Amino acid sequence: MSGGTDGTSKLKLYSVAVIFTLSIGFAFFGIKKCALYADTLTILSYRYLAALLGVIVWVAVAKKLGKYPEHSGPRPKGKLYQTAAFYILFMILQIFAMFFATSIEGAIVYAMVPIFAKIIGRVVLGEKSTGLQLFFILMTVSALLVLVILNATSIELNITGLIIMTISSIFMACNNVSSRYVRGVFAPIEITATIAIGGSAIFIPAAVIRALVSGNAAMLWEPLKHGEFVFWAAFLGIFCILLSAQFMAFMLAHMEIIQSTVFNSASTLVSIIAGALILGEPLYWYHFLCGGIIIVCVIGMIFAPSKKENEGRSLGEDLEKNKG
Repeated sequence: MSGGTDGTSKLKLYSVAVIFTLSIGFAFFGIKKCALYADTLTILSYRYLAALLGVIVWVAVAKKLGKYPEHSGPRPKGKLYQTAAFYILFMILQIFAMFFATSIEGAIVYAMVPIFAKIIGRVVLGEKSTGLQLFFILMTVSALLVLVILNATSIELNITGLIIMTISSIFMACNNVSSRYVRGVFAPIEITATIAIGGSAIFIPAAVIRALVSGNAAMLWEPLKHGEFVFWAAFLGIFCILLSAQFMAFMLAHMEIIQSTVFNSASTLVSIIAGALILGEPLYWYHFLCGGIIIVCVIGMIFAPSKKENEGRSLGEDLEKNKG
């Protein structure tokens, strides 16, 4: 972990990690609810609209209270935009892939994000891991893959979809690595705000243009007549974009990439448990076995940080070297 998490209490850090896992885990439920009233692009546009409104309020309140982060010295904004772009590209390709691949295929490939992040983090940042950390991450990914595959009613592989989903997952891994790299120079809220603004600038105009070209402008406001859609679209925007991006950026600022990504993997377990509790979906022996393995590995990753000298490069350190 980053040098005692730079004064940040472990309780706060892991509370954020747990809330992040729960938020992402319940996203599937919100998407299912929204899908009753709108298509994917329309849902995305309202998700980002909610995230954008949330960011505007957040930043306004933070500045009013004098708690918005202020920095001095050089701050290459290109690195900030790059970090946000990786997240937005991940979401764009994930949507595009769904035209070819099934959600099960997507879950299988997405489970590999920790592996991709580990490899990219090692190559780009030089972030090293202990043998115990590698064991826990491999066990987590293996248990998650088994859980997703056994939970599937059928799996039909589509090469085009798999390729797109793989690239999408690599972009998410790149976002994790880039968020880790800019720690200390750009605050989590700055990363989150850039993602919300960038995503809104892409998805909202795309939804409007598509509606106008198709001659069906009503598809934009029809969903707003349903309170259930408004509630879950707001949840997906506030919790699953605004807060989850904020929490992930915060986690990556204070813990190693390989540790933070394991919480992302645990969100799939939350999705399955939520499905059982809320939708009445059945639970089988492999849910408990794989779920137990994932929980043990998450706990193991918490208590298995690598040495501080293995945490890898940061933008702040590179700027200091260039200054010298």
